[in-house]
Formats: sequence, structure tokens, C-alpha cells
Amino acid sequence: MILEIKMANKIAASHILVDQKFEAEDILKKIEAGESFEKLAEDFSNCGSARQGGSLGEFGKGMMVAPFEQAAFALQPGQISGIVQTQFGFHIIKRTK
Repeated sequence: MILEIKMANKIAASHILVDQKFEAEDILKKIEAGESFEKLAEDFSNCGSARQGGSLGEFGKGMMVAPFEQAAFALQPGQISGIVQTQFGFHIIKRTK
């Protein structure tokens, strides 16, 4: 029972991180037009996760900065966020699990 509760508090997500809002806006338009999130992450993300298509793997609450965490946990699996600003830059988040 405890294991089930812990697993329910974890999600998996990928993201694209850029420095400028206009960059994130351009990438979001490409995603909305049907381009591959993973390919765009590889091509444009400033995060080391870019090599894995932006994958951050699984994480629980309290492991990410608050704005990122709030946005990621609000998504359903397969859903993509709008632009989320943190102290690291501008993110587009895709919940994968």
C-alpha cells in the first residue's frame, strides 16, 4: 500500500529549455504544428537532457523548482504545457507518464 502511494506521487516528463521567451514561443508553435517534441528538444534545448529528447525521467514532488513542478504535475500523460518560466529559463514540458 505504501509503495502504491509513493508511485502515485511520481511522474515522468520531458522538457525543452531555452533562454529567451521568443525562442520558446517559436518552438511551441512548431509543436502545435505537429513537429516532434523530442526532435525539437534535441535541436534547441539548452539542457543536458536534450540528448535524450528532453527526457528528465521520473521525479516526485519537491524534486523540481516550484513553477516547473506545478506545471508538470498539472498535465495529463501525453499533454504538453505552455511556456513555464523558472530561474533557469523558459520551459516547454511534456508529461510522459
